[in-house]
Amino acid sequence: MTGDTLLKVLATLANPHRLRVVAALAGERNYVSALARDLGISRALLQVHLRKLEAAGLVTSTVEVSADGKAMKFYEVAPFTVGLTPDTIRSAARTLATEDTDLEAEIR
Repeated sequence: MTGDTLLKVLATLANPHRLRVVAALAGERNYVSALARDLGISRALLQVHLRKLEAAGLVTSTVEVSADGKAMKFYEVAPFTVGLTPDTIRSAARTLATEDTDLEAEIR
């Protein structure tokens, strides 16, 4: 994993809402409205967090049509592992290409 990718994953998971989303999706995939209800947050706020999780490669989405013809976007956790050791951090740090200000803007 490159340093930039590692920073993006760690920064994405540093948000408590996004951590809860990953935890909720770890058990089963779910669609936006049901997930928002389960987590007690608005759909709009949830969608912001889901976009960031998807951009970091931590969740994936698919659109399906329900029996009544409604399009429903389902999310599920993508397989990922983040193993942190001093050696993995040293290796990742050697590949850093992103300026701190660029990464901060991307995370927000």
